[in-house]
Amino acid sequence: MERKCNRNLRKALILAEEILKLADEGDLVRRDVGCGVLYGTMRDSGYKIRTLAQAELKVHQARKSTKQQPSTNPVFGHA
Repeated sequence: MERKCNRNLRKALILAEEILKLADEGDLVRRDVGCGVLYGTMRDSGYKIRTLAQAELKVHQARKSTKQQPSTNPVFGHA
């Protein structure tokens, strides 16, 4: 059974992909620069969320496979 924290990280990955998809779709039909700024911000945020969630999942997998004390998170520098 998957741990709740990992399930939430996987949900974050799904949301990040939805944000990226929406940004791409919106960019294709935007009418002005303001929308372009919004979709660019969404795209940046989607990539950031995806990167952070993937990094956390890797930390959790490494911790599970070694069964050691919490390791340092490479993104934030904490456990």
